[in-house]
Amino acid sequence: MAQETSLETYIVHVNFPENQVVTQTEDIKTWYHSFLPETKAMIHSYHNVVAGFAAKLLPAEVKEMQKKDGFVSARPEKRFALHTTHTPNFLGLYQNLGFWAGSNYGKGVIVGILDTGITPGHPSFDDQDMPPPPAKWKGKCELNGTACNNKLIGARNFVSDFPGPPIDEVGHGTHTASTAAGYFVKNANVFGNANGTAVGMAPLSHLAIYKVCSLEDCAESDILAAMDAAVADGVDVLSLSLGGGSADFFADGIAIGAFGAMQNGVIVSCSAGNSGPFNTTLSNEAPWILTVGASTIDRNIKATAVLGDKEEFDGESLFQPNDFPSIFLPLVYPGSNGNETLALCTPGSLSNTDVKGKVVVCEKGGGIPRIAKGQEVKDAGGFAMILINQEPDGYSTIADPHVLPATHVSYAAGEKIKAYINSTSTPSATIVFKGTIIGVKNVPTVTSFSSRGPSFSSPGILKPDIVGPGVSILAAWPVSVDNNTDEKSATFNVISGTSMSCPHLGGISALLKSAHPDWSPAAIKSAIMTSATQSSLAGGPILDERNLPADLFATGSGHVNPSKANDPGLIYDLQPDDYIPYLCGLGYTDNQILTIVQHPVKCSNISSIPEAQLNYPSFSIQLGANTQTYTRTVTNVAESNSTYNLDIEITPGVNVVVDPLKLSFTEVNQKMTYQISFSKSTTSVDASFVQGAVSWVSNKRVVRSPIAC
Repeated sequence: MAQETSLETYIVHVNFPENQVVTQTEDIKTWYHSFLPETKAMIHSYHNVVAGFAAKLLPAEVKEMQKKDGFVSARPEKRFALHTTHTPNFLGLYQNLGFWAGSNYGKGVIVGILDTGITPGHPSFDDQDMPPPPAKWKGKCELNGTACNNKLIGARNFVSDFPGPPIDEVGHGTHTASTAAGYFVKNANVFGNANGTAVGMAPLSHLAIYKVCSLEDCAESDILAAMDAAVADGVDVLSLSLGGGSADFFADGIAIGAFGAMQNGVIVSCSAGNSGPFNTTLSNEAPWILTVGASTIDRNIKATAVLGDKEEFDGESLFQPNDFPSIFLPLVYPGSNGNETLALCTPGSLSNTDVKGKVVVCEKGGGIPRIAKGQEVKDAGGFAMILINQEPDGYSTIADPHVLPATHVSYAAGEKIKAYINSTSTPSATIVFKGTIIGVKNVPTVTSFSSRGPSFSSPGILKPDIVGPGVSILAAWPVSVDNNTDEKSATFNVISGTSMSCPHLGGISALLKSAHPDWSPAAIKSAIMTSATQSSLAGGPILDERNLPADLFATGSGHVNPSKANDPGLIYDLQPDDYIPYLCGLGYTDNQILTIVQHPVKCSNISSIPEAQLNYPSFSIQLGANTQTYTRTVTNVAESNSTYNLDIEITPGVNVVVDPLKLSFTEVNQKMTYQISFSKSTTSVDASFVQGAVSWVSNKRVVRSPIAC
């Protein structure tokens, strides 16, 4: 019995012997089976992004398998977590105008979503004005009847532990799918707020759904199987709003699957993770992945806490009751005695605390969902909640569908509210609900939860790559979150996470693929990065949760600007094999690289390169005593005759030298190479790192690459 408890799902990587040619799917499966004991079955077999299979095995069975010719590696799978209306206009996408119209709204492009499934029949997935899927589409629909259509062209369930149709029981997958490529739905709102037309980034792109997550988590072997199928099905873009923290790329199923997808021309957008604001907390760090952080938009759903001394603190709440009394109510902070459990309003903690009829102050955090804190207040008889940030979250607030009247305010506001409570024997407060406010100027800001660099797996690659809208995003939801409505089909919710920013970039990638079908995944990624915005709508720098200028490990290249990405001027392109010298330079073994690139590699025969030599659109430099020199090659994708002049944003304490100072092109798709050197200057800087940028500037465009040293 003890032996059975060590039974685990293993992902097994194999390589066909040189003297063996196997091409038919059934023959490949037979060969895969030859590695297994006769009594064992495969859970998944992989054919497109990786060679191998997944099976439940004992350690002894894995040890026996290692003796067989063609075995490469085997490891227990990991379990990953999810990274959990108005944004098209905020991003400069307007119906019948500009880039949206110019890209045909993503027409002809297939976006694959790996998530919790889908809600068929939701109006966001209506196929009005949608052409049939492209001839290359080879996918399947596992939904009943006519649930699939010309918008929702495929839906499959890969959750091996929970077979059945790919119906979304969580909501997350429905939300991300509609964010990437949902169709226009008028009068979308939640509790009457954020009212408007809900639409995805690429409203005429097709959606292919791959359910890989259950209510609990997402199994690595299921994710890899879905990526494998998606490539065979013919998707152009993959969006994965999930991850499992940093890992070596050869031991990361998402990185391996994404490399195989990229080899097949598919761009992969992944969420950066929700472990910010702390450094080195990224997921999905591989340079062939578009790693997306989260930022705010210019819409607030405002709820203002007003104290008995008339001091006011603006916050946010999606639930905005119309009948909240305008009188002041007793205000209480259960954690005033230092009891952290009470301060966090953990489930069951307030049962012996007198909160009945009062406004209750609860601290965010402790691993307890924000809405669950409100539920505890409500269950204990509290009338309303003021949710206050702990210090790391600073000024980042979120509009949630709370179960009682509530507002979420900043750490600074929370400190003042607690000080007020301590200053009087009869503290009181009320909440004034002000509804949807559009036109907030100090946006975008990088939100506190957005994971930060530097990359742990590859510090010489600047990550995240980009930030996009990920805070209080309205999109499709399986059911109504408003108990006071009879609406059954056009149901929406507002949620936050890098899970939300990832499909924004997936949809924008679809627009770019539609406008530029010949661009490689690296070209699309480069266009997004080098055209990114560096400033807020107010004209100042992009700020972080502290209301301080956000650094490159928060923003990456900056905030996505879809229209400028459509016309980047120059691109930093990469082909799949260009990554091999980089992987050798990371010190990976030949077998480990084989696991990623799916063909034999001998690093001893390859000139390995340092990370910063990869032809990447940004720079992450670890300075030493000696000058470091690298090259970059740019490709002209604008008009044939164009000239770009060098502009260097000063990097304090670092000498940056570029040669040549001018790039003059005479042909479209012409390539030119420049050399860039970094060395310490005589100016001493008291900082753990410094940042700047190098840009190529024409009379029409700025092609910008950030530098972190």
